[in-house]
Amino acid sequence: MPAYDAYVICTSPRSGSTLLCKLLSATGVAGRPGSHFHEPSLEAWLDYYGLERGPCEMENLKAVFDAAWAKGRGGTDVFGLRLQRHSFDFFQQKLALLHPEAQSDRGRMEAAFGRVLFVHLTRADKLEQAISFVKAQQTGLWHKAPDGRELERLSAPREPVYDGPAIKAEHDRFEAFDRYWIEWFAAQGIDPLTITYDTLSEDPLRVLAEVLTKLGLDGDLAKDVELPVAKLADATNQDWAERFRRGKTAD
Repeated sequence: MPAYDAYVICTSPRSGSTLLCKLLSATGVAGRPGSHFHEPSLEAWLDYYGLERGPCEMENLKAVFDAAWAKGRGGTDVFGLRLQRHSFDFFQQKLALLHPEAQSDRGRMEAAFGRVLFVHLTRADKLEQAISFVKAQQTGLWHKAPDGRELERLSAPREPVYDGPAIKAEHDRFEAFDRYWIEWFAAQGIDPLTITYDTLSEDPLRVLAEVLTKLGLDGDLAKDVELPVAKLADATNQDWAERFRRGKTAD
């Protein structure tokens, strides 16, 4: 019997969450974690789950959360969810409508999902994170498999071009996201399981085993999981980081 009914990966883009979600899903016992409430829009949620609009918001919300619960469990006993900070406030607003009796964000999430393990997945080097994001936006390629196959492309291929202001903007945005998560954990009395991007990248199967064990599941299942994604960082990332640092020094 799992120690938790659900887990929520609290993170920001380009922090390794796709790798962690795919690893957990591949075990066959830890649900199908994903961004089940990605866009801050009820209409987008309904479209995502292929649901027809009901006569009232409450009915629509119940249908969405039921669909998300089924998808996030993936036929297992545990629900997995990835939450990005940009849509978190909207998510909580809608959750408050479903569970008005709960007095806190944490209380609402526990009312909806049961016993929740909160995971904070963070990337210490915000410059590398920002560069990864800007480069993915430009090239259109967000994830690839270890054999080189493209797993997620959101736009036509394009050569990346250094953009210092865009990198700076994303760097600051990701720093703010991390602050918001840390402040939120403190306000809600949550002691999350913290995982860093570097630790996950260096030994993903060990991290997977750690999460499984924390959930009350068999950590040995991690041994049989194959790595689902490959790093996209290359010489371009390194060059942009050096250019950005030189620019800051010049300033």
